[in-house]
Amino acid sequence: MENNRFKQAETATWIGIIANGMLAIMKGIIGWIAGSRALIADAAHSASDVAGSFAVLAGLKTAKKPPDKDHPYGHGKAENIATIVVAILLIVVGLEITLSSLKLFFEEAPVAPKGIALLAILISILVKEILFQYKYRLAKKINSQALLAEAWHHRSDVLSSVAAFIGVFGAMLGQYYQIPVLLYFDPLAGLIVAVIVIKIGFSLAKQSSSVMMEQVLEQEEVQPFYETVSMIEGVKNIDEILARTHGHYVVVDIKVAVDANLSVAEGHMISKQVKEKLLTDHDKIKKVFVHINPYQREVVL
Repeated sequence: MENNRFKQAETATWIGIIANGMLAIMKGIIGWIAGSRALIADAAHSASDVAGSFAVLAGLKTAKKPPDKDHPYGHGKAENIATIVVAILLIVVGLEITLSSLKLFFEEAPVAPKGIALLAILISILVKEILFQYKYRLAKKINSQALLAEAWHHRSDVLSSVAAFIGVFGAMLGQYYQIPVLLYFDPLAGLIVAVIVIKIGFSLAKQSSSVMMEQVLEQEEVQPFYETVSMIEGVKNIDEILARTHGHYVVVDIKVAVDANLSVAEGHMISKQVKEKLLTDHDKIKKVFVHINPYQREVVL
């Protein structure tokens, strides 16, 4: 099941690499021919998707490696490292687009792009929305943070392409109706694209950083684990349970109280049942550490 999860994620990533590569080339060439700053910026965004996808692919290949001596908890965080790489790429590309677009406001009045730019943008919007829907649904299904980052990268492309379309169309109207101010819609769209890209980059970096720091799950997320363990015969009380993220899976540390008169072997058997039950009933849990405490009945005076 775990291998199938990574196979699906890798297939989706390769589909993204091929599609983004073709879109980046198409938008770059047409953007240059049409003279559209917004479309060229959009092409750079798609090119960053390709680089980001290769980073995700590397992260997925590392994450699927089994635990070893140096990494006893597994390699799950490799996906989150890949996500942070994608986030940094988004921020860098966004800053580059910002600088190149701002320069146009201090030069001579720009020339409106050619109409072919609109066709390229419409094709990009369609392809990127299909990729977003496909990867977003798959990421939720297999709980892949890296694939989810890729999906949002595609959605940022959709938003930036919409901004580019408005910019190009506005500039064309400005030239047709001789309204100089509308000619600046194209570089203005480039700035809007940059803001969208940078915002998504920071959002992904923040989300992945919390996982890298092994953020403890909220009480409502841990409650099902409590309910599972409390049903096990011999468990008198759950003294403490800590569940933390480790990449795409969860590691659980739990302290359970058992009858103080039980033998070590009997206590160990209950511990084993706790571990196996959590692993069996909750797919997200991949590691469980159980500590046995003697049950102390409270004396009410």
